[in-house]
Amino acid sequence: MGENKGLVHIYTGEGKGKTTAAVGLALRACGQGMKVLFVQFFKEDSASSGEKDLLKQAGVDVVRSNRRHPLFTGAKTDLEAVRASVVGTFEAAKEKLMQGGYGMAVFDEMMSAVNGGWIKIDGLLEFLAGRPEGLEVVMTGRNAPVELMQSADYVTEMLKIKHPYDNGVQARKGIEF
Repeated sequence: MGENKGLVHIYTGEGKGKTTAAVGLALRACGQGMKVLFVQFFKEDSASSGEKDLLKQAGVDVVRSNRRHPLFTGAKTDLEAVRASVVGTFEAAKEKLMQGGYGMAVFDEMMSAVNGGWIKIDGLLEFLAGRPEGLEVVMTGRNAPVELMQSADYVTEMLKIKHPYDNGVQARKGIEF
């Protein structure tokens, strides 16, 4: 494999650490002089996030879809607005990436976008196959589809053995967000 060929990374599984691993890799790449685009689906720009501000301070371009996942908003969810935000965010990110200059793109919660039917797997595979030379692509989320795992160069599964949430402990600032 040539050094200029960007590879595809997937962090999946039920365990904690998928986004954390992607943030770490993005900061490492940025520290080595790579231009990084970090796309977060189902996160609102106004929401508190330890990684968002730090990534921006490091010089990473951070884009959020500004709609929460229906899992967290329930019956009051405007599914058309969710679809529009996810699709629009992905299309804008692809356009930005295809202009060149980026060494890495992170798509946080891509698996939720695919599994929810908002991003079609064929379109994602087409993007991956036609991405600019040298672009590393990192995708996170539970339940990575087999087709994506087969096309990836790295697949890491985070296995949950034990998690405080199972005992009623809610997400904690600085740890889960």
